[in-house]
Amino acid sequence: MRVVRRRDSRRKHGNAADTEYTLRVSLEIVQVEVGLIQNFCEIIACPVSKQAALVDPAFEVDRLLRISRERGWRVTRILITHSHEDHVAGLAEAVEATGARVHCHPRELAELRRLCGDEHEHEHKLEALADGARISIGSGVVEAIHAPGHSPGCVCWYLPEPGALITGDVLYVGSCGSVSDPKAMFETLQRRIANLPEWTRIYPGHDYGSRPTSTLGWELVHNRALAAASLAEFCAYKNIRPPA
Repeated sequence: MRVVRRRDSRRKHGNAADTEYTLRVSLEIVQVEVGLIQNFCEIIACPVSKQAALVDPAFEVDRLLRISRERGWRVTRILITHSHEDHVAGLAEAVEATGARVHCHPRELAELRRLCGDEHEHEHKLEALADGARISIGSGVVEAIHAPGHSPGCVCWYLPEPGALITGDVLYVGSCGSVSDPKAMFETLQRRIANLPEWTRIYPGHDYGSRPTSTLGWELVHNRALAAASLAEFCAYKNIRPPA
């Protein structure tokens, strides 16, 4: 949480200027490894309102909720990077336990309806977000960045404050996830993610790298998926056939 001081230029010359104080809320992130295949789930919380969001509640939902309760946080939102089973296996349990609203890309909506069980009962809990849409967590903001390539409806969740990106299976520390659409994946990495500020902290969907988190600046130098200069070079790195 930061307080920014600004001078009010509307005051007449010779009078003491008023000082405005603008409160900028820096959301807190707790990264939790869950399950048996090194999944990461994040809990994002606003320190002012104590509202929180779960990202990709894959496994050990009871543990994630216990961590939230111990910090005095109330889960009101669930953010989905994509609907592969190893990232959403615990979704129905999380919705049932919290009543939280679920946010995803439109292309993932049908699968999430199925996973939540009774479509009519949970229909009002599911909300599709377009690229660039922003949602609030208390006084903080999270932005949806459409990031296709691993799956058509992948979303990376960007937190301008404190400067973090939750990438799911799109980007790992030192590598990237499997590719369903090489051109889309390359463009996601090169044109969407690589253009964020270099100090952005990366929170991947699996603990497959040399450390749990990284920075975009480090990845741009050391991650061959981001450093590839062309689609052909990216495909060679992933050992996949370039698209015709």
